[in-house]
Amino acid sequence: MRYDDIIDLPRPSSKHPRMKAIDRAAQFAPFAALTGHGDAVRETERLTDTDREPDENMKELINAQLQIIMSSPDHIISITYFKQDARKNGGAYLTASGTVKKIDKLAGSVILKNGTVIPIRDIRSIDGDMFRYTDM
Repeated sequence: MRYDDIIDLPRPSSKHPRMKAIDRAAQFAPFAALTGHGDAVRETERLTDTDREPDENMKELINAQLQIIMSSPDHIISITYFKQDARKNGGAYLTASGTVKKIDKLAGSVILKNGTVIPIRDIRSIDGDMFRYTDM
């Protein structure tokens, strides 16, 4: 019979310590030849919006609304603003709602009571019940 002479011999041992199973498995893990390539592809696929700068009429309206807010800051408002993307051209339109804590003219920002800071130059529209007119 084949192997009868070695079949009952003890298992050979090595002078090296045994490798843990997790380390042995890591040897057969997939190899990523292009490290970071997947991240780069996902970043390229991510969509951004193009900023539509407000015209002079809209800028005047926003400034007038900010003046109204300064005289009566306890109303809940919603501010839509454009936030530039840090990694690529474009950005996103965001809307923050709440009551105004402060309008910092020196820093050029609106600070809501919830801590949101919005640069005035990035505001695209302001909405709130204080700006709605009703006919009776």
